[in-house]
Amino acid sequence: MQLGRVCLLLTLLIYEQQPVSAEVSTAAEKNESGIQKWKPVRRNRKPGYSGTQHLNPEVTEWTSWFNIDHPGGNGDFERLEAIRFYYRERVCARPTSIEARTTEWVKADQTGEVVHYSPNKGFWCINKEQPEGTTCSNYHIRFQCPVVQAYWSDWSEWSSCSMTTCGGAGIQARQRTCTNNMRFRFNMVPRCKGKAIERRGCSTPPCQEAHWTDWGPWSECSVTCGNGHILRRRNCIRTPERRTCVGRPVEVQKCVRASCTVCQHTCAVGRVNEECNGCTCDGHVLLGTVHSANGVPISRSRIAMEDQPHMILTMSDESGTFKIPGVCANSKTRVLVEGAKFAPSVFRAVQNGTESSVVKAVLKRAVNPYIVKHPETKVRFEDQRLSFCCKATGFPLPLKYFWYHNGTLLDTMNEETLLLKELKHWQGGEYQCKVTNGFASIKSVPATLTVIAKGQSNCNSEPLKHLIKLPENCFQKATNSFYYNVRKCPNSRCARDLNFDLRCKDSTSYCCAVKRMKDVEIRCQGYTLPVKVVASCGCKKCLEPKVLIRGRAVAADNGEPLRFGQIFVGNERVGLTGYKGTFTVQVPPETERLVVQFIDRTNKFVDTIKVFPFDRKSGAVYFEVKLLRKSKPIEVDSTKGITIPLGEMEGKDTIGKLEIAPNSFRRSNGESYRGKVKASVTFLDPRNITLATTASSDLNFVDEEGDVLPLRTYGMFSADFREESSNEALEASSVTVYLDTASVKMPEHVEQMRLWSLNPNTGFWEEESLFHIEKRKRNKREERTFLIGNMEIRERRLFNLDVPEARRCYVKVRAYMSEKFLPGEQLEGVVVTLINLEPLPGYTANPRAWGRFDSVITGPNGACLPAFCDAARPDAYTAYVTAALGPEELEAAASSPKMNPNIIGVSQPFLGKLDYRRTDHEDVQLKKTAFKINLAKPNANNIDETNGPIYAYQNIRDCENAPVSANHFRFYKVEKDKYEYNVVPFEENDLTSWTGDYLSWWPNPQEFRACYIKVKVHGPLEVMVRSRNSGSTHPDTTGQLYGIRDVRSVRDMINHNVSAACLEFKCGGMLFDQSSVDRTLVTVIPQGNCRRTGINNLLQEYLRRHPPLAVNNDTAAFSMLAPVDPLGHNYGIYTVTDQNPRLAKEIAIGRCFDGTSDGFSREMKVNLGNALTFNCQEKLVTRQSLFQRIQSSPAETLMEIGAEMRRQAQIRPMQSRIVAYPSGQRSRRAQIVNRNTRRSGLPRQ
Repeated sequence: MQLGRVCLLLTLLIYEQQPVSAEVSTAAEKNESGIQKWKPVRRNRKPGYSGTQHLNPEVTEWTSWFNIDHPGGNGDFERLEAIRFYYRERVCARPTSIEARTTEWVKADQTGEVVHYSPNKGFWCINKEQPEGTTCSNYHIRFQCPVVQAYWSDWSEWSSCSMTTCGGAGIQARQRTCTNNMRFRFNMVPRCKGKAIERRGCSTPPCQEAHWTDWGPWSECSVTCGNGHILRRRNCIRTPERRTCVGRPVEVQKCVRASCTVCQHTCAVGRVNEECNGCTCDGHVLLGTVHSANGVPISRSRIAMEDQPHMILTMSDESGTFKIPGVCANSKTRVLVEGAKFAPSVFRAVQNGTESSVVKAVLKRAVNPYIVKHPETKVRFEDQRLSFCCKATGFPLPLKYFWYHNGTLLDTMNEETLLLKELKHWQGGEYQCKVTNGFASIKSVPATLTVIAKGQSNCNSEPLKHLIKLPENCFQKATNSFYYNVRKCPNSRCARDLNFDLRCKDSTSYCCAVKRMKDVEIRCQGYTLPVKVVASCGCKKCLEPKVLIRGRAVAADNGEPLRFGQIFVGNERVGLTGYKGTFTVQVPPETERLVVQFIDRTNKFVDTIKVFPFDRKSGAVYFEVKLLRKSKPIEVDSTKGITIPLGEMEGKDTIGKLEIAPNSFRRSNGESYRGKVKASVTFLDPRNITLATTASSDLNFVDEEGDVLPLRTYGMFSADFREESSNEALEASSVTVYLDTASVKMPEHVEQMRLWSLNPNTGFWEEESLFHIEKRKRNKREERTFLIGNMEIRERRLFNLDVPEARRCYVKVRAYMSEKFLPGEQLEGVVVTLINLEPLPGYTANPRAWGRFDSVITGPNGACLPAFCDAARPDAYTAYVTAALGPEELEAAASSPKMNPNIIGVSQPFLGKLDYRRTDHEDVQLKKTAFKINLAKPNANNIDETNGPIYAYQNIRDCENAPVSANHFRFYKVEKDKYEYNVVPFEENDLTSWTGDYLSWWPNPQEFRACYIKVKVHGPLEVMVRSRNSGSTHPDTTGQLYGIRDVRSVRDMINHNVSAACLEFKCGGMLFDQSSVDRTLVTVIPQGNCRRTGINNLLQEYLRRHPPLAVNNDTAAFSMLAPVDPLGHNYGIYTVTDQNPRLAKEIAIGRCFDGTSDGFSREMKVNLGNALTFNCQEKLVTRQSLFQRIQSSPAETLMEIGAEMRRQAQIRPMQSRIVAYPSGQRSRRAQIVNRNTRRSGLPRQ
């Protein structure tokens, strides 16, 4: 038994009729005073062992806590089957035991409620079984499972050689499977050691020289009369294909026949037609039908013969039928059928008697190519080899692949793989593939190839400069600052020898990372600080963090969460949203474009499709997804026409309308529907700027050349038609869209307007139809001009009224840790959003609508946001820009009371031209979390406009590589008086900078656990509170410092004599080697004249039940051994685990401020969820000493001392063997004491 309170639970027999009360037995209850032993988890496999693995079922561990249901209705149900559905990788196949507690941390058997639970079924509590007047509490549960043990299967047989042509080198492979004792074997933790695939080289016999075969016989003359030709052929025998024969494969000679007088064409059946190019059968008819794969008739399909594809014989009618008289059709006749947006296909005619033949054509809808595997960035030495791979989906086949090097088309074989051998330095650069299927094209994300020349440094062993900030009492004379150079490695890609270098994705990626670190002590005022300094760098295996997308899906109008909504990535459902709308999506390893679809099964909200940007170095990103509520359905008669307005706003004209012709509704199988229809058309009106965040996708389309280009929207709509009785979805075949040209304020956009539909799998908008202009009278005196387009509504697609916009720019934005805007304190992983605004007529700066919505994630050099811009008028386009890190909004640089270019980050006179305004510029009561600018395209001939922050679209590289000194817009995190110090330096912005060390603050680079304690302070001033974190129970870290955290308390909004601080401490748990646990010794020390007056009772009881205890004789501080269990707000402890450390900290701080375990707030609630209480009074200079007070008023002074002693006696100190160091600093004398303590075998602080 291990990890936390060890529970031995009795498996209960559940009867169908009679409820059974739960019984719980814990080892902690049997031996509360005993010291709990932490059993290390050992992996039972030896490296390289490939046989059958014997597992140890006795080694177990507890899962995390689960709470998927909230009490209400019939009760609280935490079923194992449902938990596996939501968290399929976290629960084993056969749990050995189960523990249940309320969210108030009360054991299930102590609540007095009737509950049921077993390891095989989970937990449930039924309200009707409870005593009268009571209902079930909110429970969470956890399971005890065997530790995941992975093992290899036997090797398979060697495959055949991959090279089939002569004279080539190929490979043979064999493989084995890593399996484990978990229920879901595709999520294996840990992975098996070793390789899953083993390869060896193979070769084919050498090629022969190319040579010709003998000439074949001469052919017959090509004509029966007149002048013609005869020819003969020979073949070139060549291996491989790149070798050629010298000479011609064909010889041609003239032939002369008698003069032609009549048509020489002959027909086996029927007669020769008048053009003398075919046959006609009088009285014979070719009949046919054209349908889609689901049975829907396809009108206006083009019909031709296969041997004459350009001669259109007829077109199908509205019912999909066609008739061609005079066609001589037999079993060999092949008919070519082409339909708009369908792949052309050839069908064989079937004779239906002597006078007719029949063709039944079923067309498949054409699917634009979409790349599912992009070429990977690689690094190689000269004379090595590699392959770039590109794979796409689409229809019709075949797909053709074209490869480009630095924009130049390469001469390749149109294959998925590009093979490069004997690499040279000049072959480095960007490689990109383009895929086409005749209907559309698309280009991949470019991959970079770095070729390291012979003698060139692969990874410089000398580290780079990296400064960390020291405490305020640690000034360094050597640097004349509070900074110290701990150095770092560039973490850039490097090259090493690979076992197999022709794989699409290298089996191992190597980076220039930390090779060796050394211990250094920094001298401060009266103490020393230990620190790990990078001594050398080397080419090591890259750290690849798991990338997650987290967030909440809520309604845009009132914040109602999308409860248990379905989440799709492509066609695969990957999960459901939670009760509060929360969701988590893991980004697949080879994904470059993450398209996620949210579907509401209750039909309250419109299906929403989001394209989430992400950064593979940041681990996890947080998004708030806003959902558009569906319009209330109206009842219509399918046999009558219907008109539905688009864009109904009070006091404004509608933007357009939909007209559906009578008898246009059909079922999904193509069957016509007659009856009542519930029609709901929801329009996203761009005139309502508050709804901009509800827009689906990223408003991009792919042009004919395969480039991704932006769209500017004039409105989106979603149509949902359902049968009144069965509620089954319906389609509409004949729909006309009207768009009032008065709503298009840019005249040049009228002729460019298109109707688009959104592909839910790719997130790209695809063109549906063009518009034509038509004038119609609104009444006797008013005439309106409309853009009219025709379409059909099928599936559950969104539609868009858009125009491609060529006036594009990029906006440079950076995010900082504070309003000091220090270059070394930039934030990565911040989601920056830009909303393009459309001006009123006359290009004034007052916007009337939004036209585009883009989000980008900041990297180490900020972010470049795409936007529309104009060179003629600075205010032709404007934009609102916001930034968020997790649920927290960042503040923009101030623009009032005076415009300061040094604060905003943009120099004059360009700043005045952009007219920068923070949202509180004119009203200080407004939020400070956004700014508005003019999007003026920079003038290349004006030197003041060539240094950012606006860059022309073709200068994207200048924007991405711009130095921090170049013009840019700024956001900053609102964190005052906060300080963090780690003994092992780590950049939380870049997870790849993590270094494995026993003293690492974050022991696991794949999962970051943030812990906070809430401290309440009584006093007139805000005070600094410090946590000093040292090793305690782990033999390799005992007494050694992990790090320091300082934070200033935040005053209550109403009671100004009370404040509270959310203070981070190092969580207890496994260290980086994952072999044993260390319960961090945490000391909380408020600054100033403070006295501890209270400890949370539940926290005190938990610490008492989990020895050893820390001494708390000093009332000016508090010490504890960090809990291993994730406690909660009832204890004043807040724990959040995430793949991104900053996101985990932001969520934990938000819960700490709110004083709850699942809420979020940026307003400090000082009376909720506190762990500690201190009284910090301002010490007056004129205050008398104790000796002076005894002399002046001895009786009163002695009474005060007695009262204080009696009050202190009520605070029962906890037993401990650990002595707290009250100052939180280590002097030389303290180091001697600590060494003596270590020799005695006792843990020290």
